[in-house]
Amino acid sequence: MIRRQKLTNILNQLLEPHAIKDYCPNGLQVEGRDEIHKIVTGVTASQALLDAAVAEGADAILVHHGYFWKGESEVVTGMKQRRLKTLLTHDINLFAYHLPLDVHPELGNNAQLAKLLGIKVRRGLEPWDKKSVAMVGKFDEPLSGQALATRLGERLGRPALHCGESGPALIETVAWCTGGGQSYINLAAEQGIDAFISGEASEQTIHTAREMGMHFFAAGHHATERYGVKALGEWLAAEHGLEVIFVDIDNPV
Repeated sequence: MIRRQKLTNILNQLLEPHAIKDYCPNGLQVEGRDEIHKIVTGVTASQALLDAAVAEGADAILVHHGYFWKGESEVVTGMKQRRLKTLLTHDINLFAYHLPLDVHPELGNNAQLAKLLGIKVRRGLEPWDKKSVAMVGKFDEPLSGQALATRLGERLGRPALHCGESGPALIETVAWCTGGGQSYINLAAEQGIDAFISGEASEQTIHTAREMGMHFFAAGHHATERYGVKALGEWLAAEHGLEVIFVDIDNPV
């Protein structure tokens, strides 16, 4: 068992949300019961994840995508009302860490994706930012675009979109940003990097890849971001003896 405030302190000390400007509040978003015995982790605080947490008898939910995003409507109606009602009715805490979980050097989404794909992390893609979201690394052995597409599909469990007709024959250097980080491709192209991996693609992303002579892979927003929160939950279990269950709510995007 752990007290709510102690868990909040542990997570905030580890992930340092105060050091990152974000699009949502990070940390405890919805307050529930004080004593936490069981935690459910997941990518997004969707209704399906909330229902799974209720079924598990969880005291807290820890996610990457939480609530209260900048620019969204402030009214509590419809989907938002049902989600908040579920949490408040069952007295469940909701913790959410967005960019802080992307950038953590060991447990973050980008670090975990690199580990999964066999990428050696070298530096941030934004050299002026110590908390660069996008990263740069390299493979021990250069590989073809098709080989990397196959690796992504096998290890993430879904096929990746691959644009590489003008990219180099072999990929050695790679930049990446999980989730909706496709706009970083321009910065990667300017630095002469062979390939860029993200979760999503925009219409202009393909033109950039073609015209800048690089490979681009869109491997799924959910698929590229399931590993950070899972690793964070495993860390809480190992370091603090907490009962943590990862629930993967399937999402094809």
